Amino acid sequence: MSNIEVLERELYTEPQAARLLGVPPSTLHYWLEGGERRGIVYEPVLRREPRGDRLVTWAEFIEAGWLSAYRRHKKVPMRELRAFITKLRDELGVPYPLADRQPLVSGRQLVVEAQESAGLTSDFQLIVPVQGGQLMLTYAGERFLERVVWEGGRLAGWRPHSPESPVLVRPDVRFGRPAVGGVSTMSIFELSEEGASAQEIAEDFDLTVPEVRWALAYEEERHAA
Repeated sequence: MSNIEVLERELYTEPQAARLLGVPPSTLHYWLEGGERRGIVYEPVLRREPRGDRLVTWAEFIEAGWLSAYRRHKKVPMRELRAFITKLRDELGVPYPLADRQPLVSGRQLVVEAQESAGLTSDFQLIVPVQGGQLMLTYAGERFLERVVWEGGRLAGWRPHSPESPVLVRPDVRFGRPAVGGVSTMSIFELSEEGASAQEIAEDFDLTVPEVRWALAYEEERHAA
């Protein structure tokens, strides 16, 4: 299966994707489909145009993960972020520039130009020029790169927990659900709730005890949210 086919695979419903990303479903829907607010019609952020359904592709999930990094800000400049991703999309000639290419690695100058063109302030930039002409990742840029997993130029996974955690979301494993070593984190959590120890679970699934504990930490965090 080609990279484009993987990127365009519909993996989640909007509520499922929103839960994995930790954003309200209404927010994710607005990013994907746009909408009307106070009499003003807004275009989608992550799609060229509304699609009229509630399904989320692998590429859309990843790019929504990028937007979710800005949820900590009270006033996210959606107009500027929309202009930024549209600029990258047009320049690279692909519908999902952050998911289909690696502009934060090999196309940093283009990212800087797109940021400037969109009028992004420093709080929302992914790359900034520093002394000596070097281009450095900002905190937001680093956070995005820490979460994505590339294999041979193909976007292969997303880390929903932390950079150190083995918990991964992959489009070809467990239908895109969080897993450790190919084992659903939910299955691990359910066994733990039934009274199984981390050692017992590790033996049952051929995992290490630290992998089981990471899976449990992730699920406990999700259930506490």
